Amino acid sequence: MAKKKAQAREYVWLQCTETGDLNYRTSINVKGGIDDKIKEGFKKFCPRLRKHTLHKIKRK
Repeated sequence: MAKKKAQAREYVWLQCTETGDLNYRTSINVKGGIDDKIKEGFKKFCPRLRKHTLHKIKRK
């Protein structure tokens, strides 16, 4: 049987900092640690506010 490799990517949710909604789900590379730029967050569109807001990583 073939050996399984360790998962290098992980699925995370992006949570809006203003409304608290979980709007996006994406995969990030966790092998070797998470980059500081990713930890700061992303500017993504929030459908409830209808504008771009900061979204931070939320792990379930």
